[in-house]
Amino acid sequence: MKPAKTISIIELLSEFSTEHKSIKWLEKIRWNKEPICPHCGGIANISKQKSKKHTYWHKDCRKQFTVKTNTIMHASKIPTQKWVVAIYYMLTARKGISSLQLSKELGITQKSAWFLLQRIRQACKQGSFKLSNIVEVDETYIGGKEANKHANKKLNAGRGAVGKTPVFGMKERGGKVKAMVVNRTNKKTLQGNIHNNIQAKSTVITDDFRGYLGLSGFNHKTVNHSAKEFVNGMAHTNGIESVWAVLKRGYNGTFHNISTKHLHRYIDEFVFRLNEGSCQIDTKDRMVSLFKGIGNNRISYKELTG
Repeated sequence: MKPAKTISIIELLSEFSTEHKSIKWLEKIRWNKEPICPHCGGIANISKQKSKKHTYWHKDCRKQFTVKTNTIMHASKIPTQKWVVAIYYMLTARKGISSLQLSKELGITQKSAWFLLQRIRQACKQGSFKLSNIVEVDETYIGGKEANKHANKKLNAGRGAVGKTPVFGMKERGGKVKAMVVNRTNKKTLQGNIHNNIQAKSTVITDDFRGYLGLSGFNHKTVNHSAKEFVNGMAHTNGIESVWAVLKRGYNGTFHNISTKHLHRYIDEFVFRLNEGSCQIDTKDRMVSLFKGIGNNRISYKELTG
């Protein structure tokens, strides 16, 4: 198999050396050849605005637009080139990049870098596709240990997952990953997500947690972790557990503390990077995949912080 073509930050900056080059590349991804009005979807009677660079006018709905309109970059004053560089860093950093580090790389404030990264994560939303064949399923918990918290912030409600947020995940053997924040890890929630995200009659492998008991509609195999059994023939959950390892390395090594309110976006980021970040996929192709998700994902700072 031909190795994937990687690109260095120096090569990236050379290729996207101007705002014009960055915008034209983005226009090609979003529209292919001819601009499409993001307000009404029309393609006829569209002309370039002579007085405003990279701006179009749609005669039919009488509105102007750019390639950024109604995207995660809507009304952003940050140059498109810096958006391209930010997405490059997000995709190539295995554990992600913090807003503090990105602010230094782009020469912007940490507040702007945080907002920019949250909007990029908005474009990483997981699709409605279903996993199939052999799928490993597991749940984990994200959050600081109660023992490390100040006394007035401890929940004092028991051990284990107290004060942490449950995350449910599925990994198709040799295929893609899906993961999501869940409110609880009871039978209804876990099995409901299995039915919503895995094709019927697939082989589903779980541990012996009671939330998976009685799972129907699938070839259900279990590994008895409570009895120190980690492999039972072809049944194991090593794949999904490796996903949790990557996620927690990012949490502990890059972000340190992620609020429950925004955790789902960070999960989407890690899943996107795992699914589209294969060493067999060219770096620019991975960037294109993310840019294809920018449309109709507009989100404001008020929505993020309100």
